[in-house]
Amino acid sequence: MEKSLVTLDKGTTCSSWNYCGQRLATGSIDGTLAIFDAFEPASSSFTCTSRSKVHEASIGKVVWVPPEYGDVVACIFADGSLSLWEEVVEDGQSLQWKLCKLFKSNSTRVLDIQFGVSLKSLKMVAAYSDGYVKVYELLDPLELKNWQLQAEFQNVIDSLSMFGKAACLSASISWNLQRSESQQSSFVLGFNSDIPQLNSSKVWEFDPAHQRWLPVAELALPGDKGDQVYAVAWAPNIGRPYEVIAVATHKGIAIWHIGLNPDLDGRLSVEKVALLLGHEGEVWQMEWDMSGMTLATTGSDGAVRLWQSNLNGIWHEQAVLDPTA
Repeated sequence: MEKSLVTLDKGTTCSSWNYCGQRLATGSIDGTLAIFDAFEPASSSFTCTSRSKVHEASIGKVVWVPPEYGDVVACIFADGSLSLWEEVVEDGQSLQWKLCKLFKSNSTRVLDIQFGVSLKSLKMVAAYSDGYVKVYELLDPLELKNWQLQAEFQNVIDSLSMFGKAACLSASISWNLQRSESQQSSFVLGFNSDIPQLNSSKVWEFDPAHQRWLPVAELALPGDKGDQVYAVAWAPNIGRPYEVIAVATHKGIAIWHIGLNPDLDGRLSVEKVALLLGHEGEVWQMEWDMSGMTLATTGSDGAVRLWQSNLNGIWHEQAVLDPTA
């Protein structure tokens, strides 16, 4: 018999799961941030412990800051603004969510953000509706309001190709989890825009020698480079001699293998190993399990599909959860 784990508020538009704290954050159309907690470690049911009106506009996305930096949630709003909210205790009162940083933008909207932890600092990548990407760095781990803009660039391979103001509907970012001190920070990014050169997913890696971000791979075949990207997801790597990234476009979900050793030009080898078909409509969100072996996807058809590859490297649909069934 199926059991409900949590009942979300009416008007919920997005959610984000905190694996370390077993907490769920949700955003609503009326600008309310809600937090759900399980009071016992083994409990399978969650109770809403906090509701905070954090904005007048709808919340489009919520993202937990990595847990080593505290209980902090980032919210992207329908008006394009971005803010960070921290759970604090003031004057012996109960836990409350307080604004700790507001990122203002005059004419562009924030489309997506993701946090990446390096061995030295916390970084945040934000993609904007004009096709630009901004990388922020936290200067002090104890001061979540002190962020510095580290870099700003467009999602293009050729650094000499600069484009006018783009009209981007959405963007998707996914960080590569850093596993060793020798590994540089990197992430993959794709746009859904009106400029083909911006769309294709590129892998960006930080070059410490020149203190800049460089595109080291493009995840698109020659005939697919202009395809609008709906979602990207970088798989955790627990020992593979290559990286795995999933990219969703209108053609399906492509699974890419990316080599670890750059060539003389600093580029990484890429190979498209599978195209997963099954969703009816756009794929909006993709998540890997902690082993990087199973990919969960969902989109406009409302179905959740689980994908795995067998020992021969052949990908197949492992399960489907259809809410209309």
